[in-house]
Amino acid sequence: MNLPVHSWCASAEASLQKRYSGGRNEKEAVIVTLEDLREAQARIRGVAARTPLLQSRIHDQDGAGSGKKLYLKPENLQPIGAFKVRGAYNKIASLSEEERKRGVITYSSGNHAQGVAYAARALGIKAVITMPATAPAIKLQATKDLGAEVVLVGPSGVERQLKAEELAAKHGYIIIPPFNDEKIIAGQGTIGLEILEDLPEVETVLVPVGGGGLISGIATAIKLSQPNVKVIGVEPELGADAQATLRAGKVVQFPVEQVIQTIADGLRAQYVGDIPFEHIRKYVDDIVAVSEDEIREAVRRLAEDPKTMAEPSGAVTAAAFLFHGNELPRTEINVAVISGGNIDPNLLREIRQTPESHTQNS
Repeated sequence: MNLPVHSWCASAEASLQKRYSGGRNEKEAVIVTLEDLREAQARIRGVAARTPLLQSRIHDQDGAGSGKKLYLKPENLQPIGAFKVRGAYNKIASLSEEERKRGVITYSSGNHAQGVAYAARALGIKAVITMPATAPAIKLQATKDLGAEVVLVGPSGVERQLKAEELAAKHGYIIIPPFNDEKIIAGQGTIGLEILEDLPEVETVLVPVGGGGLISGIATAIKLSQPNVKVIGVEPELGADAQATLRAGKVVQFPVEQVIQTIADGLRAQYVGDIPFEHIRKYVDDIVAVSEDEIREAVRRLAEDPKTMAEPSGAVTAAAFLFHGNELPRTEINVAVISGGNIDPNLLREIRQTPESHTQNS
């Protein structure tokens, strides 16, 4: 194909958004139930770690919340260093024997790739992953080390999804979506169940938002159990499509040229899936956006404790707590989900060596 990359991506994105973001009406949307979440919790037990809640020494810097307590949910302590193992294992373990024999395929910038590879290896299933050639080397190598076959494509999420669909049609692989799937959402939602079990008095939960699977699951678990608890999404300003979507009441797409600029490589989704969209608009209270400097500062703060080491995508929630207290609920007991800790060592070194940025309100 001789079209320029941006032209090809625009055409492909329009096609995919029509198929996956708005192809259902409200009556057709499948909303995950508390029973689905409990089943997922039982299914992943012994495979995904039951991560603890750690009280943080981080304090917000805008004066809006003196006395606020922040607890961290460190999904960086998962066997793959990120929460994605929960949804991936729940989905793959739910497949029939015939489907397992066909093998699985997914498309991912890194953490979902590792989740699928880890789950597939645990279940003795062939796994193929389409990944961007620009993926962090640490995530690319980890996926290969878990035994998956990796197919490299361009930087756009659309490119890797289309390639995965092409290979699935050719070889019969079962597609394991990164976020637009009820079993994936239910698996991620087990984080919400654990938060409530460990801290029933929680008032606000902050959750990173990429394609929407994580926040959909957590928000469903929280709201179906304790509806008064606030669930707030957090994403980079450069990829604040979910915030725009919640405001507009319909899926809003951001251009690939913009979202790939954020340091938070795991949150570079250009739009939320149609299934997450229905959960988000039903259960999520608000979504805030954080700057690149704020993300870097949060990474630096979290890296002071090895147990809370976070990649940029996992640090956005701490960034929101640090710098956007005036946009958050005035609650005393808060939880920030650290979605992953697979940060490139060179990037971490750079962030640590760079003088502290003068972010707004700091």
